[in-house]
Amino acid sequence: MTSEYRHIPVLLPECIDALELPDHPVFVDATLGFAGHSFEAAKALGAEGLLIGIDQDEVALTEAAAKLETIPEDARPELALLRGNFGDLDDLLASCEIPGIDATLFDLGVSSVQIDTQSRGFSFKENGPLDMRMDPGKQTLTAEEIVNTYNAADLTRIIRSYSDEKWASRIADFIVKARAEAPIEESGQLVDVIKAAIPASARRAGGHPAKRTFQALRIEVNSELTVLRRGLDAAVRWLNPGGIIAVISYHSLEDRIVKDTFASFADRCTCPPDIPVCVCGKQPVLDLITRKPLLPSAEEIERNPRSRSAKLRVARKR
Repeated sequence: MTSEYRHIPVLLPECIDALELPDHPVFVDATLGFAGHSFEAAKALGAEGLLIGIDQDEVALTEAAAKLETIPEDARPELALLRGNFGDLDDLLASCEIPGIDATLFDLGVSSVQIDTQSRGFSFKENGPLDMRMDPGKQTLTAEEIVNTYNAADLTRIIRSYSDEKWASRIADFIVKARAEAPIEESGQLVDVIKAAIPASARRAGGHPAKRTFQALRIEVNSELTVLRRGLDAAVRWLNPGGIIAVISYHSLEDRIVKDTFASFADRCTCPPDIPVCVCGKQPVLDLITRKPLLPSAEEIERNPRSRSAKLRVARKR
C-alpha cells in the first residue's frame, strides 16, 4: 500500500476485543476502508470465518483486498468484498445468501484518502473542486451545487444543524453575497468566504474556522445521518442472537443517533410509566455493553490526532 493510502485504524484493540472474534464467525465490516480493522479481524476469525467488507470506494476495495490477501490462505477467512453503501445493507447482505451475521463494525470516519485527495473536495486545508461525494459514480448532488443554489435560510439550517456552528447565519449570508459576484467552485474560495464571515477574535480559537461548515456540507451531500439510521436498523435486524454491533462515531450528531438507536432497541416498552407490569409486549432486542462510550487513550491521540473525537459504542443482540 502506498503512502497515499496509509490509514491508522482507530480504537483497534478495543474493537477487536468487543467483537469477540472468533466466537462470532460471520463478521461484517460495514465501512471497510483500507481494511485497518478488518486485517486484525480476519486474523482473529481464521479460516473457518467469513468476512464481509463493504465500501463505496473502488480504490479502497482494491487496496483492502490486496492487504487481506497477504494473510496466508490457511489462516484467512472467506472474503466477500462488496461495493456499496451501508445504508443499503439489506440488499448487500441478501446478495451474500446468508441467514444472518454474528458481528458488525461501523467506523463512521471519513477515510484518509478521501480527506487527502484534493479532487474529492473534502479538505478545507487543500484547494480542490467542491465535490464531497462519497460515491461520485452514483451521486449527483455536490457541495458546489449546495453552496451555489441553496438559499440563505437552507444554508443556515444545514450549517447550524449539522455542525453546531455559532456563526451559521452569518456564513450563509456571506456565501450568498459572494456567489452573486462569481460562482464558488473550489474549496479554497469557500474557505476564504468562511474566514471573512467569522470575526477575527472567534477565528483564533476552536481549530480551523471552516471545519464545521465543511462537515455540514459533507453530511448534506451524502445524506449521512439518514443513511446511518437505516444502516444501524438493518444491522440489528441481521444480527443473530448473541451477535455484536460496534460503532465508532466522530461527532455529536452521529453519536447521538447511535446512542438513541441502541437505546430504542434496548428499551422497547411503550407502556405508561405508572403501569406496574408491561402489557405492550415489546421486548428488548439489544443489551448495551457500553453504557458510556469507549474513548481513545492519550497515547493513541498522540499517535493519531484524527482519533481525538472518536467514541465507540457496543451492544449485543438478545
